[in-house]
Amino acid sequence: MAIAPELLEELNKRRAAAEAAGGKAKIEKRHANGLMTARERLEAFFEKGTFQEFGKYAQHSCHNFGMETKSMPYDGVVCGVGYVEGRPVAAYSQDFTVGGGALGRIHAKKIVDLMDYAHEMGVPVVAINDSGGARIQEGVDSLSGYGQVFFKNVFLSGVVPQVAIIAGQCAGGAAYSPALTDFLIMTRGASNMFICGPGVIKAATGESATLEQFATAEAHASVSGNIHLIAEDDQHALELTTKLLSYLPSNNLGDPPHDPTPEIDLSDVPAFNELVPADPKAPMDVHEVIDNLVDDADFFEIMPDFAKNIVVGYARIQGIVVGIIANQPTVKAGTLDIDSSDKGARFIRTCNIYNIPLVTLVDVPGFMPGLAQERGGIIRHGAKMLFSYASATVPKITLILRKAYGGAYLAMCSADMGADMVFAWPTAEIAVMGAEGAVGVLYRKEIKEADDPKAKEAELRSEYRKKFASPYQAAENAMITDVIEPKQTRAVISLALRNTVSKRDTRPPKKHGNIPL
Repeated sequence: MAIAPELLEELNKRRAAAEAAGGKAKIEKRHANGLMTARERLEAFFEKGTFQEFGKYAQHSCHNFGMETKSMPYDGVVCGVGYVEGRPVAAYSQDFTVGGGALGRIHAKKIVDLMDYAHEMGVPVVAINDSGGARIQEGVDSLSGYGQVFFKNVFLSGVVPQVAIIAGQCAGGAAYSPALTDFLIMTRGASNMFICGPGVIKAATGESATLEQFATAEAHASVSGNIHLIAEDDQHALELTTKLLSYLPSNNLGDPPHDPTPEIDLSDVPAFNELVPADPKAPMDVHEVIDNLVDDADFFEIMPDFAKNIVVGYARIQGIVVGIIANQPTVKAGTLDIDSSDKGARFIRTCNIYNIPLVTLVDVPGFMPGLAQERGGIIRHGAKMLFSYASATVPKITLILRKAYGGAYLAMCSADMGADMVFAWPTAEIAVMGAEGAVGVLYRKEIKEADDPKAKEAELRSEYRKKFASPYQAAENAMITDVIEPKQTRAVISLALRNTVSKRDTRPPKKHGNIPL
């Protein structure tokens, strides 16, 4: 039986209305500002022809303050599933051309339904945020909608990867959904994210502040630490999302997309030997160590602009996906402070959720001293590193490059904190404190009474390093798996990963541990 013409006409009419979004003028304005539409963002993200839309014709009959009925195509949010590099992903994209992308009851229901689908199918969720906030005309229904979305964010946390892209306005309560995801990517120049705008801040506190001070991608990436990556534009944000997902499994029950090389390469990398400075006090850029360790020097750094004294990110080592955590001696001497502890702990827990092995590169003189750190809660924040490593059940490989002093030695995943294998370069120093501080405490009288105090102090420091800080002392006490020549680093870690990638570690039954937040 042929389909009646009027039915086809109705279908085409509704499709056209959905494709028109907020109208030609609004779409052209976005293009003029270098922005994609909500639908274009999803089309660019998914492989061509694989996008299946959910709720294309869903919308709420919204009244404005004049009580006229206003059409809201697909209720201002495009939802659906598609393929990204051969794997299914669920995504939604808020449409600023339709009612400012404001969230109402049906808008929220579409997002929640999509998240339920992602949970049931075990696929990642990507949220492209571009919204004016709550739809005021719907009153408490809008607040209820946000609550439902937040609840689902938490419900999915630790089950499937969640990535949020801030591609426009994200203000007030709307900012909390991205904050509950695993990763936040924010476009430079085109987006803002804040709880209270400059006007509210001024009225409430008397402080004058501009959006550039607290709401931009740069501010969130370097000061507040609220986001993980900055994108130059919409297309770049989608590319970063695609690369990020390439290191993650589709859900917490699967392994990361490892692609181990058919044969393991155990050859030396002489460049490692050349990286070690002749002066043990001279800083060593840990990025150079990482570049020589990972495949094709391809390191996907996370939060590169925040707490730069610790470096975290994803890579592959002979095809095995790993999360790398490394002290950065070129910034604050590589000490652990409040922000770097938070950054490291969060990354460790994310890797543990998604079964990603951890490789820790240690060159740490200790926790950051100072009144501001103590009053700011360095004890509580530093304990997050200890908690995160101790509770992680994924393979944990540690390499001590040079300094590893005091509690920071433990906080960077020592054998006692559950590392499966710990290696050290001959340049490693493992001790309660560095030679400078220890000698001053232990041998103060001898130095003072010596004919040449400076020479005596240098002699005692050298002796201290040999007796109390040598990696061989730790090795003799079975705290180190092996002391290796730097050029063997890639081969040794590659082999360690192959030997531990099948690790299964069970813990006592409990809801969850009580991390010191």
